[in-house]
Amino acid sequence: MSEEPFYRVVDASAGRYHATMSTAGPWFAGAQHLGPPSALLVREFERCAPSRPDAPPLQLSRYTIEILGVVPVGDLEVRAWVERPGRTIEMLAAEMTAGGRAVLRARAWRLAIDDTADASVGAAAPLPPPDDAAPQGERPQGWLPGYLDAVEWRWLGGQWDELGPGRAWGRLRVPVVEGEEATPLQGLAAIADSANGVAATLRMQDWLFVNTELSVHLHRPPTGAWTGIDAATVVGPTGTGTVTAKLFDLTGHAAHITQELTVRRR
Repeated sequence: MSEEPFYRVVDASAGRYHATMSTAGPWFAGAQHLGPPSALLVREFERCAPSRPDAPPLQLSRYTIEILGVVPVGDLEVRAWVERPGRTIEMLAAEMTAGGRAVLRARAWRLAIDDTADASVGAAAPLPPPDDAAPQGERPQGWLPGYLDAVEWRWLGGQWDELGPGRAWGRLRVPVVEGEEATPLQGLAAIADSANGVAATLRMQDWLFVNTELSVHLHRPPTGAWTGIDAATVVGPTGTGTVTAKLFDLTGHAAHITQELTVRRR
């Protein structure tokens, strides 16, 4: 089981990091799972200063990550900036490059914090807690080590090698960046992309079903280290599919996620 952080800082001022083998996904050797780079991009968004000094407190409310190519394990650079300035509504943008090539681009909306507690409505019922869930068993045959081992998984329905809708909890065993404690939103970002695997409807040995993007919509900031996923997949007849999921923390429903899949036989 890997104990390495996802990333080590190479040059903080230049946004340069080294991705360790803890980031490696289960499908291709030397390629990162999207969970760790999602968390690193969210970290950049969180560290991006507001465009106006008179801005009220702001919160990340939605982020979308477009996958431009394989994100390799190894050295990479990441930067974020304000693309649409505003006092109460801002759009942020970010890019991750590896070997001089853009591999991920992201955008996020940052909105003013206000008190709407007395108007809150529509959240899903909480998931049963991780203590009521089954621990992850052995990694399925043929699945590669790395990211899956860097997360503590608890299952409320299904396992990685069981097909159909699934419900699971995940918690990072390793830091996102060496020497730092991950924020709750970074932890959620690191887990959220696993919705595709939690709700897999096809056998990985027979089919390739990878997402081309990831969108997370938050209706409140997450708390704590655990992220719950309640996910389902639809595969269409022409080589595409969609994953939709609700995301939870220990206090309840916090967000929704969508992923677009490309589906083809191996």
